[in-house]
Amino acid sequence: MTGGRPAGFPGGTGVTRINVYTWDAVDGQCGGSPHLHTATTESYVVVGGRGRVQTLSSTGFDEHQLAPGTVLWFTPGTVHRLINDDGALEIVAVMGNSGLPENGDAVLTFPEPYLNDPDRYREAATLPSDGGVEAREAAVIARRDLAMEGFLALRSRIEAEGPQALAPLYQQAAALVQDKVDTWTALVRSGPLAQAQQSLEQLERLAQADGTHLHHAVVRSAAPTSPDPVYGMCGRLQTWNLMPDADAAEAAAGKG
Repeated sequence: MTGGRPAGFPGGTGVTRINVYTWDAVDGQCGGSPHLHTATTESYVVVGGRGRVQTLSSTGFDEHQLAPGTVLWFTPGTVHRLINDDGALEIVAVMGNSGLPENGDAVLTFPEPYLNDPDRYREAATLPSDGGVEAREAAVIARRDLAMEGFLALRSRIEAEGPQALAPLYQQAAALVQDKVDTWTALVRSGPLAQAQQSLEQLERLAQADGTHLHHAVVRSAAPTSPDPVYGMCGRLQTWNLMPDADAAEAAAGKG
């Protein structure tokens, strides 16, 4: 705790290291599952390899080159698909609202029958919790291929109709995450909102030449959440728990 506030990662953000998948998709390009986030801005800092990210947004279809040193970010609603051109694409993703992506703030671009049926969507989106590496990788590829089917159809509609073709997906995405909003609200209150309020309070003190809050200075570190890589939507992930103190988060959840 610092001055009575949770000491989460700066800005209430999350950090993930991504080794982008190298499995061929139906169009012959290697990469992950196309998806969007409903409430979180995501940024890429490319640290190795070369590739691209294909996006569907208010500007239609775009393709952005990725190389070491590239910094790129996109807002909620941007459908994105990572492509690993040289087999070595590695990214550090920094995401707003730490805790939301880990708690369901992502909707895969499955075909419409899945998006219109929450149970069917959940079954297709959930990876098995047991089984060997081959079984888990087969499930990741099957999920990716299903998302690619919807992505390619959506891209064709956008090219024919314009960005308004995204409207049905956005409505379906909102319906799929509706039941998660109370949890997300508590996470935002205990993370980025609490940190912003803390900064404003500190500025008020400094305006009075009051440095009392500086006495609460601490150093924090975080260990990886898993000793083994996690199979994410875009690649194999290394993640860290950067959330505020658990007791503060639980207190915020009680106020949600």
